[in-house]
Amino acid sequence: MFKRHERIESFLGKGTFVNGNIKNHGTLRIDGSVEGNIEADWVIVGDSGSVKGDVSAKGIIIGGSIEGNLGAKEIVEIKTKGSVTGEIKTPKLSIAEGGSFEGRSIMPREESKVIELPRVETGSPKDP
Repeated sequence: MFKRHERIESFLGKGTFVNGNIKNHGTLRIDGSVEGNIEADWVIVGDSGSVKGDVSAKGIIIGGSIEGNLGAKEIVEIKTKGSVTGEIKTPKLSIAEGGSFEGRSIMPREESKVIELPRVETGSPKDP
């Protein structure tokens, strides 16, 4: 469906609590709790993870819970046990059966990749 992250560069384990904003280059996996805004290339919130704050990334995968606004350039995917409360802005949104979303979604259309060709007038063949 979409190009997955290649590897996880940063990891917040279960039982870890962070109070503050996080900026990360690469993929960030959260299995603990974060209260603050997150900016990364990719964000993965595991089944035991929770975020209270806004998340901005290319792609966001939610198995746990997020309370805040999400902005993704590529996709937001809410897994079976995932829940989101807030606004989601992304071109692609996927919610698995059992996943929960309460809020508002904004899905901007991608620019058309169709190229308009100039019309060529064809005349009728002339009689000799």
